[in-house]
This record gives sequence, C-alpha cells and structure tokens, in this order.
Amino acid sequence: MSSQDNAGRPSKGEQIDAAEREAARQRILAQAEAERIPVEETTRAVPDRRWRGGR
Repeated sequence: MSSQDNAGRPSKGEQIDAAEREAARQRILAQAEAERIPVEETTRAVPDRRWRGGR
C-alpha cells in the first residue's frame, strides 16, 4: 500500500492518538464540572479582614 492509497484516512496510530486525546478531554471537562463553583456562591460579599485595624 502506498501513501497515496491512504490519502485522507488516518493511520491506526493516529486514530488511537485521537481517541486518547478525546478521552483526556472528556476527563478534564468532567473534572472541571465537578469542581465548578456556582456563580451565586462567587458573587456573595465577604468581608475583607485586612481592613479591620490589625485585629
């Protein structure tokens, strides 16, 4: 088989690499979703203790 016969078709190694990249991408997205903080919690006012006069 020459390289022209495979034109446009990825090799087996490239297919495996693509599958591994997609699996890693899915794991990262799942982890990010699990660690996501709802926006309601990030917009809540929290007092800044640095301005309390050194207590």
